[in-house]
Amino acid sequence: MIASMTTGTKAAALAVIVGALCLLLEGAAPWLSTYPATWVLPLTDWVGSVVGGFLAVVKPFARLFSDFMSYPMDWAKIGLNAAPWPLLLGIVLALGWRTGGWPMLLMAAIGMALVLVSGYWEQGMNTLALVAVSVPLALLIGAGIGILANEIPRLREPVQMVLDVMQTVPTFAYLTPLLVLFGFGPVVGLVASAIYAAPPMARNVLLGLQRIEPEIKEAAIMAGGTRRQQLFQVELPAAMTQIMVGVNQCLMAALSMVIIAAVIGGFNDIGWEVLLTMRKGWFGQSLMAGMVIVIFAILIDRMSGMLAQERKPQFDRRISWGLVVLGAVIGVATLGKLGNTADYAMLEPVTKQVDAGLTAFTTANAEWLTSFKNNALFYVLLPLRIGLDQAVLPFTWGFMWTPQMSLGLFGLAALLAVGLMASGRVLAGLVVLILFGILETGVSQLPWPFALVAAGGLAWSAGGRKLAILIVALLASILLAGLWERALLSLYLSGVSVFACALIGGLIGLLSAVFPMVWKVVRPICDMLQTIPLFVFLIPILMVFQIGEFSAFLAIIAYAIVPMIRYTRQGLVETPDEMIEGAIASGATKWQMLFHIRAPYAAPTILLGLNQTILYAFAMLVIAALIGTTGLGQSIYLALNQADVGLGLSAGAAMAILAFGADRIVQGFAEGRRRALGL
Repeated sequence: MIASMTTGTKAAALAVIVGALCLLLEGAAPWLSTYPATWVLPLTDWVGSVVGGFLAVVKPFARLFSDFMSYPMDWAKIGLNAAPWPLLLGIVLALGWRTGGWPMLLMAAIGMALVLVSGYWEQGMNTLALVAVSVPLALLIGAGIGILANEIPRLREPVQMVLDVMQTVPTFAYLTPLLVLFGFGPVVGLVASAIYAAPPMARNVLLGLQRIEPEIKEAAIMAGGTRRQQLFQVELPAAMTQIMVGVNQCLMAALSMVIIAAVIGGFNDIGWEVLLTMRKGWFGQSLMAGMVIVIFAILIDRMSGMLAQERKPQFDRRISWGLVVLGAVIGVATLGKLGNTADYAMLEPVTKQVDAGLTAFTTANAEWLTSFKNNALFYVLLPLRIGLDQAVLPFTWGFMWTPQMSLGLFGLAALLAVGLMASGRVLAGLVVLILFGILETGVSQLPWPFALVAAGGLAWSAGGRKLAILIVALLASILLAGLWERALLSLYLSGVSVFACALIGGLIGLLSAVFPMVWKVVRPICDMLQTIPLFVFLIPILMVFQIGEFSAFLAIIAYAIVPMIRYTRQGLVETPDEMIEGAIASGATKWQMLFHIRAPYAAPTILLGLNQTILYAFAMLVIAALIGTTGLGQSIYLALNQADVGLGLSAGAAMAILAFGADRIVQGFAEGRRRALGL
């Protein structure tokens, strides 16, 4: 019987047994539920000592580099602020024309006009100065890493692992050592942006070079070119389309770091303006400053995205040069007459109206908003966080949870499980037992042996023994470092947010696949959400729901839901025609085809969307720590404020471990599904 059980069923059965033992022995062996503090190793202190010693050695060179990079940073700021705005407008319009013709030119004109009348032109130029210096640095680093990994095959796997770590470690985590190295100021923000933006470039350079047709490489060799000539004159040009995708992602990553970098490198830029106005509760101005970043993000994304297309549209260069010359002529002719761009703040009354309207809205709907938030907290979030046995109170639910109710809940779970097992669905029955146990106990209160066994079993089912050993070892390091409780809090909030994204995003993706008109409405919304820097998502939510866990929950959903929508829709509409024709011939209805043909075939793609949603949720989780959440994100933010390198890196590594584990497990299931489908 046991030999015939699948790996997943065995893992689920072991998790159920371990969980049951932990609950039964909780009174006699409390260490099974709460990891003893005496078993914690001072890993955080060790990391702080080792890294602190290394940073002390490197600091003089870092400060020298900081002094060196301050020159291009200052030159870019002076140049962009000294240039007349008509000249800069002409250059942006020319770029819009060259990349997208009249539609892009019109978009650029409207966007830059809004920036001008927002009153944040100077701050916007300072932001662009940071991007203008950090992006070339990131492109250089990323391209160098990608080329090196391509030229030395044995480095590819380590490089991929390093890039995975760089993209899963929360941005705030490596801001702490950077702050120690470079000190407070704009240069540390520049370096942080470059580090964050380099991995997408490295990945795309490596991917582009690996995808070059063998015939092209053979032709370069037959022509007698040296290896350097082959690389720079043949292979890199052939991979340019993919490399330009990397440039696009690099630009967007650098821009998304603007507000985060402002935390440690604050100067008179848009990021600092957003932070400052949010802290003061000036949501109208904060939204206006956030709008400037969104405009920059949309324009940079669209223009660089057009450059990444294989067949780039051609537009008359004379019009581009004419726009630049016209802007220069107007700028020179009006030199000294344009006044301060801060005086152009024509939208300032709008910000006041937004604040007044917000106040009126929240006042008029205070009862409904409070009820909505409290219901979500008391009846959904809190039970999932600390379990029904602690969340159900007379104050919230109107009655007290009793041990008899716990027994009744487990009895119901047992009946459901037995029914499923009797019908042959053993794994489903075991999963029901696990879910009911988690609901009664709460994610943040899970016994650590059960969590390790469950994670290991899930990893074994997804990727085999090696992945299971790796995941358990990494989670054990969190346990030994004394960060387990905070890690479970982070896992709870990200998990419940991902679950909400899967439900809502999956439904929207399904509707978008079935009804083309729905996709026409949803697609531009998704495009806009993907270009908004993640910090900006906090502004409208804070305007309505203020600081708290519920606001963080909504912000994570808003940021992480897009991949779930896109991948669900993409997977459902890409079913091979022959499968659809076979289903039609067999008399299947539209909905039967959807659930029995399209959905199973789309499962690998949907799982990849879930994977991206998980990574997005963890990325947003640290930002959400700024608005009152607990867990690892709060520890990282506190470490940044206190310049505690050990805590910052340890908490960041713990967050990266959770994200890495989820990423590898979901990828493993997606790969298994692809193999089952013969893809």
